[in-house]
Formats: sequence, C-alpha cells, structure tokens
Amino acid sequence: MLVLGIETSCDETAAALVEDGRTILSSVIATQMDLLKKYGGVVPEVAARRHTELIGYVIEEALNKAGKSKEDIDAVAVTAKQGLIGCLLVGTAAAKTMSYALNVPLIGIHHIEGHIFANKLSNPDLPYPHVCLTVSGGHTMILYVAENCHYELMGTTVDDAAGEAFDKVAKFLGLGFPGGPVIDKAAQTGNIKAYKFPRPLIYAKNYDFSFSGLKTSVINTFKEQVANHEALPLPDIAASFQEAVVDVLVAKTIKAALERGVKALSVTGGVSANRRLRANFQTAAERNGLKVFFPSLSLCTDNGAMVAAAGYSRLMRGERSTLELDVIPSTPLEMTRGQD
Repeated sequence: MLVLGIETSCDETAAALVEDGRTILSSVIATQMDLLKKYGGVVPEVAARRHTELIGYVIEEALNKAGKSKEDIDAVAVTAKQGLIGCLLVGTAAAKTMSYALNVPLIGIHHIEGHIFANKLSNPDLPYPHVCLTVSGGHTMILYVAENCHYELMGTTVDDAAGEAFDKVAKFLGLGFPGGPVIDKAAQTGNIKAYKFPRPLIYAKNYDFSFSGLKTSVINTFKEQVANHEALPLPDIAASFQEAVVDVLVAKTIKAALERGVKALSVTGGVSANRRLRANFQTAAERNGLKVFFPSLSLCTDNGAMVAAAGYSRLMRGERSTLELDVIPSTPLEMTRGQD
C-alpha cells in the first residue's frame, strides 16, 4: 500500500510517500527558517499562509521524487491533531482534496503518534512493549507503548517543554533560533560543570517535567553577571544548561523503563537530535541493561514520512476518517484510538 503523508502542524510543510508503512520512497520538507529567523520564532498566521503557498508544490515534488503519479496513491494520511490550528487546517484541507479526488481512504493522525512512528521507520526492530520519550519544542512526555497504536501517558511537562526552554534560553542569550541546534553547538566548547543549574523534578515520584524554573535560573544568572560586569562565558552557560535538561530527561525516562520492566527505549522528536542527549542516553541505557533507539536525523523533526507510517498502521487496523475530519489543536494521544 502506498500512503501519502502530509504534515503541516507547525512550521514545516512536508509530504512523503511510504510503501507498506516501512519503505520511504520520498520525503520532501519545506522549512520556514527565513521567517523563523526574521520573527525570532513561529508566528502562527504567517506559518499558515506559507503552508498554503507551499503545500501543492511539496506534494508534487514528493510524487516526482518517488517516480509516482497521483493515481498510484492508495491512501492519504495527515496530521489533524495537536498543532497550530491554522497550520493543521491547511494540511487537512489538502489531504481531504486528494482523498476525494482519488477516491482513496483518508486517515487523521495525532502529531505525537507520528513522532513515535519515525523511530519505527528508522528502527524496524524496535520491540513492543517499550517506553518512549517524545521531546520537542512543543512536547515533552513519557509514554508506555504496550503494542502497536496502544499508548499510556506516564508523564508530561507541567509548563515549558524541553525544546521550548532551549528556544527561550537561546533567544535570551542572543544565540539565535531555533534554540536546540545553536545551544548544542555552543555547548561543544563549554564546561558542563561551570554552573550548578537546578534539575527540576528529577527526584519526584512521578514522571512529569518542569523546565520553566531552570530557564529562569539561567536567565537570572546571565542578568546577574551583566549587572556585576563579569565576563559572559556563553559556551559554559549553554553547556551547563543543556546538561541540566539532559540529566532530567535521561533520569526520568530510565526510571520509567525500569519500573515497567521493558528492555527498550525510544527517544523521538526534534530534541532527540541533540548530541549530548544521545550520548548520555546510550551510556545510561547500557549501564541499566537497556537498548535505546533514535530516529535518523532526517526523521527527528516534523516530516511527512512519519505521518504516512502511522497512517498505514491505523489503516491496517481498519480505521478510516471521513471527509468531515476536523482538526483538534490539543488533545491527548490516548484519545486517538478508534474512528474519527
């Protein structure tokens, strides 16, 4: 089965063709980096307008790269849940149009489920059950993945997501946007022990996260040094901040895996591309007799291939969406089972 996957939940206009939920024939992503740098972040209305301009071209390019025609498409999957409402509407409208015109099934997908399937695309041997950490600019959560398309939320962020904290700290320090890559780069020459930033909720009995206080601590440290006319070792601040975030993410995910008795960890989302996060997860997993899986770097950020793979799995379960499929900007992942 050839599934067209469409993703427009935030600032990436993406489309991909995936065969039988496993083989990526094409994956096209149009970024809005020029706009992000201009505005210092995502402006929902601007992002939605850019999606409208790009979506047709992106779908056509995905078909061309795969050497396929529209008539070869067997189903259309689209991110319809969790994201910016205006952006979701663009992708969903395009998906409905394709489904109707080609008379093929339509399936709406939750954005987080897409990220979960990004790791299955990269690592077909990722076993069930496993514990999954999804960490990005908008989400930080730990899920128990009992089986295919069956999730249990174990913990989530109570304020800022990890990626959001990266963005805000980077912006305040004048390092640029998006925050994850620029802090990762700056931290390479910094001292991770230069500053003792807090590790919020690291010893809490639950699996929730909180990064707002850590972000404030970094900002206050920066302001204090400026007020005292002290040198500002940005690499040291970046490295110490990044280490605090990574410590919390790794500790809580490992703890969740050990509690559930699984042998595998899945780490997905944009922040999963972070070099320090990957290195520390590998070390901690080996120390605890676990195996950790990461998506390929091209599948860490938002993309259409992950949506197509999730869509294929849902379709094989007999699920379908109607042309009345609506977008839902915020809804828990565990509520996505069953018909739309």
